[in-house]
Amino acid sequence: KLATAIGIVLSMLSLLVHLFLANYSAGGITRYSLHMDDVLPFGPRPRPRRLWGSLSTLDHLHPYAKPRKIYPALDYHNGFIYAKIYGGFEKIQSSICDLVAVARLLNATLVIPEIQATTRAKGISSKFKSFSYLYDEDQFISALSSDVAIVRGLPKDLREARKKIKFPTVSPKNSATPEYYVTEVLPKLSKSKVIGIIINGGKCLQSILPATLEEFQRLRCRVAFHALKFRPEIRALGNQIVSRLRVSGRPYLAYHPGLLRDTLAFHGCAELFQDIHTELIQYRRNQMIKRGTVKEQLSVDSVSRKINGSCPLMPEEVGLLLQALGYPSTTIIYLAGSETFGGQRILIPLRAMYANLVDRTSVCSQRELSDLVGPEAPLASDMAHPPPPKTEKELVDEWKRAGPRPRPLPPPPARPYYAHEKVGWYGWIGENDTEPDPSPVEFRRQAHRLLWDALDYFVSVEADAFFPGFHNDGSGWPDYSSLIMGHRLYQTPSGITYRPDRKTISALFENVSDHRYHPPRNWTLAARQHLNNSASVEGIVKSAMLSKPVSFLAHPLPECSCRTPKSPGVQSTKDSHGRLLFGGEEECPDWMVRSLAMVSTKNNEPQNEDYDGDLPEDDSSQDTQQESDRSDMNKSSEQDEEMDPDD
Repeated sequence: KLATAIGIVLSMLSLLVHLFLANYSAGGITRYSLHMDDVLPFGPRPRPRRLWGSLSTLDHLHPYAKPRKIYPALDYHNGFIYAKIYGGFEKIQSSICDLVAVARLLNATLVIPEIQATTRAKGISSKFKSFSYLYDEDQFISALSSDVAIVRGLPKDLREARKKIKFPTVSPKNSATPEYYVTEVLPKLSKSKVIGIIINGGKCLQSILPATLEEFQRLRCRVAFHALKFRPEIRALGNQIVSRLRVSGRPYLAYHPGLLRDTLAFHGCAELFQDIHTELIQYRRNQMIKRGTVKEQLSVDSVSRKINGSCPLMPEEVGLLLQALGYPSTTIIYLAGSETFGGQRILIPLRAMYANLVDRTSVCSQRELSDLVGPEAPLASDMAHPPPPKTEKELVDEWKRAGPRPRPLPPPPARPYYAHEKVGWYGWIGENDTEPDPSPVEFRRQAHRLLWDALDYFVSVEADAFFPGFHNDGSGWPDYSSLIMGHRLYQTPSGITYRPDRKTISALFENVSDHRYHPPRNWTLAARQHLNNSASVEGIVKSAMLSKPVSFLAHPLPECSCRTPKSPGVQSTKDSHGRLLFGGEEECPDWMVRSLAMVSTKNNEPQNEDYDGDLPEDDSSQDTQQESDRSDMNKSSEQDEEMDPDD
């Protein structure tokens, strides 16, 4: 017993000595302390100009969408135009701008359009109806009072006639020409005084108009960037999100993945996903083939589509590209968009590289989001409910009515499906081979997605930098990222907006497929050079050749901008048809030049973000960079045989 007691005492002493040495010994042991700046940056920090600063080559451009020529108000009108708009947020935004231009072209009075995604949703807040669910009606009417006559609804007698379907309706093709409206729609309008337009594809007027209709392009800009203001609740919450993201004193980057089920099905990107997601994409693609939307086979090689640039960049690839650009791991990234196909699982690699990846649910409280939605009537859940319990008398009667005895035991009950297994678009696939029709709950979710898209659109336009995961997708429809990029190009042309070429990016990743997390130095330089060029004039022109024929709002230059008189000479760039894509802007008016000069004088005070050069974001990032440089030197002989001091 004495020996056992002595052994226990000695063991305790040994343990205490080891703990003491581990805590206070300096023999190569570094103590780790958690810095709040590593989790969420606080306090003012330097801002490298190459990551967050404005582009000097675009500082001379300024938004200016007012009419340049004589633009008198109309004294008469040929009748009323009412419209129904189907589709998501990007199609609604683009369609409304086209409708206003069509109403001006036909000298018609426009009835505020009806957004079908809100009218189909039952039980949404009675405070908002259709158009007012997203936009400010008063601002829309007053801002365009000198351009188009806009009313909230048809007169009472015409409203009754519309219910009896006495007026003609048209469904224009995608990118209809002005001649179509003048020759086909105007005679019907003049005869019936009321006509309805049904828009499904998000484009009821072609993007590029003749030179004689240049003022109609500026009218589109006035609609999109001035008249279409979100309702006050959306703007207030959007401003709160922006202020919360910048409360730490650092800028933030907005990122829209572009991972939508319809988009992935249209381009045949099913094999980039696994398990149930591949089956869901293929099911939707089969539906598109039956409707004639897709003219190809059901099964295609998704890898070749990815190499060709027809599939979106995955979040993991975006994280690696941001690292190549030099964004530290503490960068705040705002995830935009109401839908990210694949859920949180597909965002795991990006979140591992950038822990400060946030979205509206992590920046706003549930109360704030529910207040934005407004009070809603309760709906019966689309979940399967268990049968009501039977009384004892009913059980006895059922037993007596049963067959002869002895009877075999009944089969065991089926496994119950829980709520988390049936939420959203994937719940049906475990039970049926066909997707069920949307339930009332799903229609309401579609209306909510419009709100989330509008909120994220506001935050992305105000961001210090923007990175799209999928733009210029080649589908011929307006896409969410392109609208954001066009708005940023109009509002802040010199802001950082990346326009990556997915085909070039795919080729870069093919070269480092085996060691993409530890790429050679020349790969990092190549990726950085490509992304920096995409944010400059070169990237704007290259992107405009693809985006402007699809949506004018994706590239509103040079019609909706002006340049300062003392700006450097910029060479004009034209497309294959001789139309200007960049350069050739008119000079800004004198009153605008004077106001810009006053603002520039106030902003010329020395600030942290005004210096130039590649400064580290914090001490930890500097240490990390030094370690990476040392590791690159050690691995240069193994991974990059072409690397030398002159490379």
